[in-house]
Amino acid sequence: MHRPPTAEAEVADELAAVRPGLVPRYTAELPGARAAVLSRLWRAFAHEPLPWIAGRDPARDALVLRLRDGRRLAGPAADPYRTDAYVAVVRLDGVPYDDPARLVTDLAVPHSAGFAAELGHSVASLALSRAGQGNHPDEWPASDWGWEQRVVDGHPFHPNCRSRPGFSVADQLAYGPEHGPVVGLGLVPVPASGCLVSGGWPRQLRDGTRLLIPVHPWQAAHVLKRPCEEVLAAHPLMSLRTLAVPGGPHVKTALSARLTSSVRDISVASIAASAAVSDFGQALPAHTGGLLHVTRTLGAATAHSPDLAAVLRESPGAYAAPGEHVVPVAALAGTALPASAAWRAGFARLALGVGLRLLELGVALEAHGQNLLVVLSPSGDPLRLVYRDLADIRVSPARLARHGIDAPGLPARMLTDDPTALRRKLFGSLVGGALAATAGSGTALREALAAVVGDLPTTPDLVALREEPLPVKALTLMRMSPRTAGDMWAQLPNPLC
Repeated sequence: MHRPPTAEAEVADELAAVRPGLVPRYTAELPGARAAVLSRLWRAFAHEPLPWIAGRDPARDALVLRLRDGRRLAGPAADPYRTDAYVAVVRLDGVPYDDPARLVTDLAVPHSAGFAAELGHSVASLALSRAGQGNHPDEWPASDWGWEQRVVDGHPFHPNCRSRPGFSVADQLAYGPEHGPVVGLGLVPVPASGCLVSGGWPRQLRDGTRLLIPVHPWQAAHVLKRPCEEVLAAHPLMSLRTLAVPGGPHVKTALSARLTSSVRDISVASIAASAAVSDFGQALPAHTGGLLHVTRTLGAATAHSPDLAAVLRESPGAYAAPGEHVVPVAALAGTALPASAAWRAGFARLALGVGLRLLELGVALEAHGQNLLVVLSPSGDPLRLVYRDLADIRVSPARLARHGIDAPGLPARMLTDDPTALRRKLFGSLVGGALAATAGSGTALREALAAVVGDLPTTPDLVALREEPLPVKALTLMRMSPRTAGDMWAQLPNPLC
């Protein structure tokens, strides 16, 4: 059967046209990129409630999946917390597959065709990201964006870790943080009377009666389809659509493209609520004994369109004392720090202590490796946490009321008293995300958690963390369920059991 050109081949052709010197490195990185994506995919097949899997037969060093159509899919034993590319090949009825896109294509289960295309793009984009990344010097970066640009592989557990549909090779080289570009943001003038503003809007982004809204150049060209003079030099952070202006704020731009899983525009509702949410966030550090900082939203504006909006945020670096470093948790794996069991335990004690304290009060952070940052001492000890982007937290009005805390103006979608929903939000992101990815394996995660949970205050939430399966987002199931809105969940083996 004739197969269309693969994403790998298409990227190679584009790369030969725009950066031919990078083609050999890109080609050399492809096998490792396939294994990295296949490892993430195998984790999903082993643990997510995918409807076309009838059963799972684990052995000591292997796992066999029984499909509902009678086929068998076999691979290595799956550690749900392992982050290295340990799956090189799986076998579908004895036929070996090292290419995740081809595997999902040949599985031919519902909605597999679209997901296979995303996987192919993820592999090719990951190989490109690795090819374009130079060797890091031993010294730590001096800038906040320097840390962010060290995160080359994207989401540690999502098979779509580097999927950027709609981005050409030239776009990725020009805008991808791992390639280290300087991006020129445009400023689109919009009459102030036609905008919704939340919080303040700086004088330098005003022109008489007009607001100047920062716009990503990709958005200007592909969505707004208008010329936009690039006047604000900025450095892309790991989310790609948020950029750091040297000496200024972090600017979250609307980027109406699907990155990993979600389209990254900015809803009008989120702009309207941003000031109230930011004010609420500023009250949280007082309840953590000074162990948490929350970055402020300095201003937000929209032209009443999710395609033309921007949010200005305080840089997390504002919370570092001289000699300290503020490091996104996602970047920790690229340092030598997690190699130390004592360091992992110290970080787990800090992160779990703060997360569980806030959860008891009624605030469930989405503390994954992008939102959560750690303040490190000059010698690398974890001192405090910084949290940014409160848009997806969950808040329990009943728990807040028990502790005499007010939360006026928060959007309804944030509010829930359901303990399952609150625990999913925190445990899935912090334990199944940030701590697991930093540890790098189930064994290391178990050791770190076991070293600290006995010292934490006993609450119903801690009991659930110690005794119940660990909830995480079922990322592959969500991508293969296009008609189902909202988050879907999987239950991983409890690392403490």
